[in-house]
Amino acid sequence: MTIGPTRSGRVSLSRLLAQSALALDLGDFGPDVVAKAKICLLDFLSCAFEAGNHPWSRQAVAIAQACGSATIIGTPRLSSSADAAFANAVMGHGLVREDMHAASISHHGVVIWPTLLALSEQTPIHGRRLLAAAIIGYETGARIGRALLTSDLARLYRPTGLVAPLGAALAGSFALGLSEDAATSAIAIAANTSSGLNEWAHAGGSDMYFHPGFAASNAIRAVGLAAAGAFGSETILEGEAGLFAAYRRQAAPEKIVLFPDGESEIMAVYNKPVPACNFAQTAAQAALRVAHELADAHEIDRIIIRAPEAAIRYPGCDSTGPYRNALQAKMSIPFSVAATLAKGEIQEQNYARLDDADILRLVSVTDLTADDAFTAAFPGKQGADVMVHLSDGRTIRHALPDVIAATPADIRTRFRAAAGRTIGEDRADRLAQLIDGCERLGDASVIATQCRLDKPERASRSAS
Repeated sequence: MTIGPTRSGRVSLSRLLAQSALALDLGDFGPDVVAKAKICLLDFLSCAFEAGNHPWSRQAVAIAQACGSATIIGTPRLSSSADAAFANAVMGHGLVREDMHAASISHHGVVIWPTLLALSEQTPIHGRRLLAAAIIGYETGARIGRALLTSDLARLYRPTGLVAPLGAALAGSFALGLSEDAATSAIAIAANTSSGLNEWAHAGGSDMYFHPGFAASNAIRAVGLAAAGAFGSETILEGEAGLFAAYRRQAAPEKIVLFPDGESEIMAVYNKPVPACNFAQTAAQAALRVAHELADAHEIDRIIIRAPEAAIRYPGCDSTGPYRNALQAKMSIPFSVAATLAKGEIQEQNYARLDDADILRLVSVTDLTADDAFTAAFPGKQGADVMVHLSDGRTIRHALPDVIAATPADIRTRFRAAAGRTIGEDRADRLAQLIDGCERLGDASVIATQCRLDKPERASRSAS
């Protein structure tokens, strides 16, 4: 049933988004945009392969039901589309190194890619359509997030959990070729699942790792329900009890335009170089430059870190401990800087050193303050300044105007290392080739199946 204009006489925001997205094709995007989508997919898979043995990853895989034919990355297990999407999203988020869209404070890739990969094993999807769907998903979640989110809201609710289900639902609707009515309903149903609380940053829980899993599996169900004829609330974004009223406590914008003036939000996504919170990235990079000039970290008397206000206000980013787990350390700007200075490098192992006396001493002498210039430049740029005062009276200082993103070469290197360890170097090379030539694939499900270990078996119904 087609509703069209709402009671106000205007076409709903969700329908306008669906209309805009369904009219697109991969040819509408430039080669740089298409290349970025492929790099984001490689980066997502790199994280999923590398995090496969982390506790939260094992937990997500363990609860996958023994039904269906969807691949759980890096395992021989098959499950339902929703359960596979859940597990794959958790693994993709498991290092806290997933791609980042600063303006929406969200990680869209860890929701979009698990959704699309699972759907591709449910219904044949051409590679061109898969890539276009992903670009649309990033765009939708990012544009809604730009309009919806504030630093106050992000202190309470997880931005990825609020907006990524909508982007993934529209991406899935496009990938499966749903009608305008069905795509509109998919967005609406997905918006009803927007969720994710940020108490984990204070309590030390692992809830955060599961937020993208819920978002991806809910996007799968939203698309499935819409395809089956379920009717969603068309005014779910702008209605009196819609997304903006519920979370922003303000009226929705008059319009949310996808790809205005040919711009693509996926180009504003950056791939993290550091396995830590987005807001710790630039400060850690500045600290590494300081470390290169530092003879001995024991000489440090005081550390001053300046960052955008949004960075300091995000839950857990200003934490000085105690750190109960690696996640709390990865969220903490003081810990990331202190660990980099103490160890002279940025690596995953830094965040396992929760009781390291040298790191904790440096955390204890750290001041984290908001910088007006960095605050004004955010979210277009994420600057940071690290100044170290030494016991002999000298200071060492390095500032960066923006985060230095991982390069495509960096991403390919870490993808090949992680995938090679899990599925073997030959299969890892073949997987990279499939992604590089994705637009030529008649059936994109070969990407998901290439991520599967040999001798697939049904997922266990009980924890293993």
